[in-house]
Amino acid sequence: MNKKIVVIGGGTGQGNLLNGLKKFTDKITAIVTVADDGGGSGLIRTESRMLPPGDIRNCLLALTDLDPLIEQLLRHRFVSGSIKNQNFGNLLILAFYEIFGDFEQAINYVGKMIGAKGNVIPSTIEQVRLVGKLKNDNVVVGESNIASTAISQMTEIKSLELLPSSPKATCSAIEAIRNADAIIIGPGSLYTSIIANLLIPEIGAALKESKAKKIFICNIMTEHGETDNFTPLEHVEKVLQYAPGIIIDYVIINNKKLESDATQLYEADEKFEVLPCNGEKDSIEKKGIKVIYADLAKVTEIGHIIHDADKTAKLIFENL
Repeated sequence: MNKKIVVIGGGTGQGNLLNGLKKFTDKITAIVTVADDGGGSGLIRTESRMLPPGDIRNCLLALTDLDPLIEQLLRHRFVSGSIKNQNFGNLLILAFYEIFGDFEQAINYVGKMIGAKGNVIPSTIEQVRLVGKLKNDNVVVGESNIASTAISQMTEIKSLELLPSSPKATCSAIEAIRNADAIIIGPGSLYTSIIANLLIPEIGAALKESKAKKIFICNIMTEHGETDNFTPLEHVEKVLQYAPGIIIDYVIINNKKLESDATQLYEADEKFEVLPCNGEKDSIEKKGIKVIYADLAKVTEIGHIIHDADKTAKLIFENL
């Protein structure tokens, strides 16, 4: 069943899911936000005027089956000198960007070089920035500043915008959406990874017009400063708010409550499990969305709580 799958998002959640999906199809397109302005990617963006490569690099690596040492190399972060904290994979993309003078071409070449089983596409090639309007009426510019400012000012995100407000989507992203058999939204940071893509007008319009099956994967944990106290229903409602007219066929929600020792570190950072709430299934299904509950939470060896990529991918393909 070699279905054409599009995955929209960013961050570690998107890359993790791609790890599972590649076992079912090699016709995968990851559409990735480029609003990141923090860390090594943000520094590359500032100094080289290239779009941030971090999330794109993660997705490329997730779509490969590399020798472990080569993968370690591409994930390696330098520990000293003028390139301290920079990632080797990011610098590789930057090198090809300088050679080709084209960001998409650089990504495609790196993907071919490492044997990626699919395509990774930036949602836009414009230098976009996220703008968060907070409930205390303050405005925050920059993806890396929004959650931290909401936390420090003890408020919440009221709305999100892009600057410029109507960037052009990449043609390849629109083509992938139009040709997809299924479109998966999430998992990933709700505002800064998922909604950041939906704010691009052509992306939203293409999703609305698409006849593909659309599946939203709800996050397993809340994110402090972004989705504090959010329930599954609130996650769904935010996606529908920022992609008006889109028809979501399914929402996949983890219903496995984890052992307390797995969640202690998260709870210390004000991050909590997103679990089914009484009456919410009916509220979601009244919107025409089928709810699928499943045991999908996984704790990694280093204590990170993620979706079990293999279980999640299998569940997706069972419902196509």
